[in-house]
Amino acid sequence: MSLQSTYDVWQVRAACRGPGARLFFPPAYQERKDEREERERRAKEICAGCAVQHNCLDYAMSIRELHGIWGGLTEAERRMILAQDAG
Repeated sequence: MSLQSTYDVWQVRAACRGPGARLFFPPAYQERKDEREERERRAKEICAGCAVQHNCLDYAMSIRELHGIWGGLTEAERRMILAQDAG
């Protein structure tokens, strides 16, 4: 099974699908710190109850996804893990 077909299987079950998906990525405008923190908090709440949270995080880490919240972690949180793994 390819990485893409594995992704397709779990993606269909992701809690972030639908209208709320915009919470998982920064808007096109510069958001204030309090807006970003609130958006990320709300997105992480959705992730916390998601049946495929671990699949999502594994996918994001494996492709070194640079943007958005994946598997309950922000870009900065994922970068920190990757740096720790490399060091």
